[in-house]
Amino acid sequence: MLDGLHRQQERLEREHQRKDEFLAMLAHELRNPLAPISSAAQLLRVLFADVPRIKEISGVIGRQVTHMTHLVDDLLDVSRVTRGLVTINQSSVELGAVLREAVEQIKPVIDARKHRLALDIAAQPMTVCGDRTRLVQVAANLLNNAAKYTPDGGELHVSLQRHDDVAVLQVRDNGIGIGADLLPVVFDLFTQAQRTPDRAQGGLGLGLALVKKLVELHHGSVEAHSAGLGHGSSFTVRLPLLPAQQAAGTAPAASDSPTDTRSRRILVVDDNVDAARTLGLLLESAGHAVTIEHSAQAALARSEHDRFEVILLDIGFPAL
Repeated sequence: MLDGLHRQQERLEREHQRKDEFLAMLAHELRNPLAPISSAAQLLRVLFADVPRIKEISGVIGRQVTHMTHLVDDLLDVSRVTRGLVTINQSSVELGAVLREAVEQIKPVIDARKHRLALDIAAQPMTVCGDRTRLVQVAANLLNNAAKYTPDGGELHVSLQRHDDVAVLQVRDNGIGIGADLLPVVFDLFTQAQRTPDRAQGGLGLGLALVKKLVELHHGSVEAHSAGLGHGSSFTVRLPLLPAQQAAGTAPAASDSPTDTRSRRILVVDDNVDAARTLGLLLESAGHAVTIEHSAQAALARSEHDRFEVILLDIGFPAL
């Protein structure tokens, strides 16, 4: 009997591994066509900026590509997290700046649904050791979740306070709430509240699972609370703060540098012909001199004879 259980466990582990590998492959394959679509939409906006109908259509394409990219990025992140491939670039990070950046990312969603956002950030800086990009992702996912599951014209309250040596981020809403059956598994992969007939909420049920994994990688915790359906919900993240002497050395966020508008000689190398061509056209529209190659051998041969200031090379390029 024990041998049978052991074999069954091994089989389940293999199936779980295959599922993770499939998610990674699926996300990669879905991402490939998004780049040329995005470049083509941007090119339409540039070339037909004075044609309102084309500008409107290219805007629609761009927004939908951005939405699709976020879904694919979530799939990629899930596949990396579940396989232990996500690494945290540790540095001193000020959480107030992180939260403000996350709010800016999600503000279009909040405004589109006419929500009222109350932001309460403690006056004193709160510094943690972590990955700024991933921490912004945590806050943005929580804000997006609150905005998505709150009916239009709702109220969102976001606070960041210090409790002893812990930073506490809380995101509250007066939305649809979380049922007692869903609350214990709300951070599991592919878990979502009940869909409305028009699927207005969208998503794949990955955002909160990523929040939990990323918070744990920062040695923190996250909890969900709700009084039930129709009573809103709150999510609370706790992260350990750096000691004062370490926090004092926190580098300020980099300010925007002036845009370099000089024309560059650029080599684009990608075996996806459409991706390379549309990117090349977009760069040419910005005044750059662009050469395109579709194989590693051709790119190496070209670079021996021509000098390029910038080379844009596909990651994981075959035969390189």
